[in-house]
Amino acid sequence: MKRLKPTNSETNTSPQPPRKVNSRAQLRELQRAMTAALFRPLTPRLGMQKRRPDGGDMEMWASGFIKPNDRLSSFERLEIYNRQYWFRVLDSLHEDYPGLRTVVGERKFMRLAIAYLERCPSTSYSLRDLGGRLEALVRAEPKWVAPRSELALDMIRFEWAQVVAFDGPAQPLILPDDVLDASPGELRLGLQPYLSLLDLNHPVDEFLAALKTHESDGLRDEASNAFDSGPKTMPGRRSVRLPKPQKVYLAVHRHHNVLYYKRLDPAAYAILSALNRGAPLETACGKALDASPQGSVDWPVQIKEWFDVWSALGWFCHPPEPPR
Repeated sequence: MKRLKPTNSETNTSPQPPRKVNSRAQLRELQRAMTAALFRPLTPRLGMQKRRPDGGDMEMWASGFIKPNDRLSSFERLEIYNRQYWFRVLDSLHEDYPGLRTVVGERKFMRLAIAYLERCPSTSYSLRDLGGRLEALVRAEPKWVAPRSELALDMIRFEWAQVVAFDGPAQPLILPDDVLDASPGELRLGLQPYLSLLDLNHPVDEFLAALKTHESDGLRDEASNAFDSGPKTMPGRRSVRLPKPQKVYLAVHRHHNVLYYKRLDPAAYAILSALNRGAPLETACGKALDASPQGSVDWPVQIKEWFDVWSALGWFCHPPEPPR
């Protein structure tokens, strides 16, 4: 697959700070230089690198736009910001992907996180968006999660969908009057932008729920032992087993500001996916027959039940306007 475009941290370019800031253009140059310094990976000892990407001396470069004081050199002052940036973004990824950390292991996850932040540094004011390109990196470079690439990708998609569902935007709901006289062959229903439909190869929803229960039990055990009179050996707890392959269809969404994920029947997933692609209601409902084996299902009744639930959950909105 096509490799992600390298950033300044991967090339031999180093933005040069201006000697003085007398214009907006010079201010942007200063900001670019500062950003490039912050995004440079730390050393194994968690310090700032002594050399710039082009091989120049970092101390001399830093002294060009950062003043030393009576306690710290220019390099040491810049190092504080470099370290704090990396500690914060790594901590954010650590919090957002507990399932992925368990799948690949803490050490491999940390290597993945560092490689990801080198190639895809933050471009948003919000840490909420930090993991938005992680799936693309893992698809382009699966070595970071091998040999559990398929399970890792399922977990990345599931955990990112939860980020989207938690605080993604919402559109006004479709009201009954909006569709009362519409023809099923022409009516199009949009899905809320915070709703994610996932076609997965592992039951990562059950795995993550078991993982959180396991960790919660561990915290309760440690809290109760904190009141004991003396230290005791903690009894060993079994780790949560990794899930075996199983086809799963999920809808990840929120309701009344609470995060949920819901298993979907293959036919229900086919209907919602078709609606999400812009298919008319009649065409989307026809997908139910294509996605399910022939049987004694009363499809009009079943589809009505699904739509009653989806409507109650507030999943439907007006579809986006087609580009002109």
